[in-house]
Amino acid sequence: MFDGYRMLPDKVLITDHNGTVVDIADTADAGDDVKTVAGILSPGFINCHCHLELSHMKGVIEEHTGLLKFVNQIVSKRYAHPEAIPAAIESAELAMVKNGIVAVGDICNTTDTLFQKTKGHLYYHNFVEVIGFEPVQAQQHFDSYRAIYDDYCRHFDAQQVSLTPHAPYSVSTPLWKLLAAFPGNGLLSIHNQETEDETEWFLNGTGGFKALYERLQLNEVPVVPEGRTSLQTYGNYLPQGQRLLFIHNVFTTAEDIRYAQDRFPEASWCLCANANYYITNRLPDIPMLQGAGIRLVLGTDSLASNYSLSIWDEILRIRQHYPQIPVEQMLSWATINGAKALQIQDQYGSFEKGKTPGVVQIVNDTINRLV
Repeated sequence: MFDGYRMLPDKVLITDHNGTVVDIADTADAGDDVKTVAGILSPGFINCHCHLELSHMKGVIEEHTGLLKFVNQIVSKRYAHPEAIPAAIESAELAMVKNGIVAVGDICNTTDTLFQKTKGHLYYHNFVEVIGFEPVQAQQHFDSYRAIYDDYCRHFDAQQVSLTPHAPYSVSTPLWKLLAAFPGNGLLSIHNQETEDETEWFLNGTGGFKALYERLQLNEVPVVPEGRTSLQTYGNYLPQGQRLLFIHNVFTTAEDIRYAQDRFPEASWCLCANANYYITNRLPDIPMLQGAGIRLVLGTDSLASNYSLSIWDEILRIRQHYPQIPVEQMLSWATINGAKALQIQDQYGSFEKGKTPGVVQIVNDTINRLV
């Protein structure tokens, strides 16, 4: 049994009929009514980064295009078949449930997923994602996404909704400042250092984003390069101690991590290994991240850039590239670390008395949802 922190041999998990943890007992003290199952018992998985509303785009975009081409195809093909969106969302959520996921940090550009989320099958933190390139239109962009944020707040507790930046290259400096000042933003998520082009722009004002901004014929670039990495640029717009989920981190450096540890000590760093492989065929330097002592968590990203919405499949991808990382450690990323990242560790992430974290059986690299 894995309790969220460590493997516990010769222990028995005791729950009530609702799946609430009553105790973890020694085998000798557990009584006679004990069911033995093969494999590993684990708390339910936390998917810290998903785009449920893109589920209808599975297989639409080919692999290894690079991020800029991938994003361009998302924009151009997203609404090619709008009639397919609701059924794909419903099917994708069902798959997450079957794959042992109990809670999701979900990116929302629209209200397309509300109809499914309100059924209550999974816990959601809804990150209403803000994009706005033109600095002069910052307030206009903010107001349009604020309306979507308000829609989610009508259905969810305000603590489950954030108005969050998309990425360093797609949010103008004035828009950053509006987001930083927004009182509802206790937890933010950002696509961080996913592509080398991002680093080239922020350090040198060159690369793929320079070409993108020229193609968009912007009157003014979103963020003027200051000769610092993206993280060390936008980090200064945010209040000290801001709770953050850094997503992807493929080109994050040790210096970036030291900066973030000082300014945002409660930040979590989300790995989306299958999406990184799908889009750019490059994974982060996970051993370097691991060695820095930061809180690592896992996400699936969307079915537009993945083969499944399965946290265990993310672990398998990481294991393929970095076989030296113990499964026990990756399971902690998938459970208690993810729960802490979404601020739901009182209910999810570990087998501790009084929690209802879900119970997952892992056997022969397959997942069975038991509770």
